[in-house]
Amino acid sequence: MSKIEVKDLLDAGVHFGHLTRKWNPNMAPYIYMERNGIHIINLYKSVAKIEEANEALSKIAASGRKILFVATKKQAKDIVSEKVANVNMPYITERWPGGMLTNFVTIRKAVKKMAAIDKMKADGTFNTLSKKEKLQVDRLRAKLEKNLGSISDMTRLPGALFIVDIRREHIAVKEAQKLNIPIFAMVDTNADPRDVDYVIPANDDASKSIEKIMTLVTEAVAEGLKERQKDKADADAAATEGEVVAPTTAEEAAPAVEAAKPAKKKTKAAKKEVVEEVAALEEAVEEVTAEEVIEEAKAAPVEAAAKAEKPAKAKKADKPAKAKKAVEAAAPAEVVETEEPAEDAVEDTDEETKEEK
Repeated sequence: MSKIEVKDLLDAGVHFGHLTRKWNPNMAPYIYMERNGIHIINLYKSVAKIEEANEALSKIAASGRKILFVATKKQAKDIVSEKVANVNMPYITERWPGGMLTNFVTIRKAVKKMAAIDKMKADGTFNTLSKKEKLQVDRLRAKLEKNLGSISDMTRLPGALFIVDIRREHIAVKEAQKLNIPIFAMVDTNADPRDVDYVIPANDDASKSIEKIMTLVTEAVAEGLKERQKDKADADAAATEGEVVAPTTAEEAAPAVEAAKPAKKKTKAAKKEVVEEVAALEEAVEEVTAEEVIEEAKAAPVEAAAKAEKPAKAKKADKPAKAKKAVEAAAPAEVVETEEPAEDAVEDTDEETKEEK
């Protein structure tokens, strides 16, 4: 982007504003001084604002969106149409059609009508019409071309609007504001800059001033379009590099096939392992259906009641167990007491037998 010089703007008369009695107080920050009853615009601020606007316009153009240029003033018509046509952007240099943005569908119908007339002329149906009908169709085509010819390629709403005189094009400004479309504009000292997103304080009446600003703006747009083309070329180059060129003969293909064999084996083994792991996971993971959840919810109270009953039963069963243990503990003691006399009896019998002998 070429550097903007204050001297170039001064030579083009960009600094001349309107009469002081016609000024808008909101333009005060951009006014340098008053001389001979005319406000002089601060060109340093103009340069800063042009650079800011150019950067934003370049980004919009690089993104692929259209920028609609609007200039219906007599001194700006030819300049805008010539400059903007070089960068393939749409422009309106005749009367602004009401609803151009807010009623874009209807405008597209008119553009399609123009395309239909061209198709009639191409396929020969136009020649079947009468002389009067041909004349009417030609007049309609010329009218559509004059008003909408430059926007025939604009299939959707523009990404931004560039306006030369916002006081004259106030309808375009209102429509853009309704649709939140950013507005770039040349704003003179008699206009309100609050209606514009990117203000370029400049003389919007002199043809030299308009030509200078339009040259700088279209250069920025062209730079954005070049950047877009470069990005597309880089993307295409990256896509072509990623493609594999097929060998032409079997001899050329043989080394590649041999080199690919081990890789194929590895990939097959890896695939097999993955399949086995997935199968194992599927077996391990059980799918829970809604019916199972409901059954589990129903069974939960029954299980809780059963668990609550078990301790009570165990307590009841403790008493007989304790009685049994007491009996078992008492039984050996009785046996011991009964066994002792039995042993004495055995000893007595032995002594008697000895005495008898």
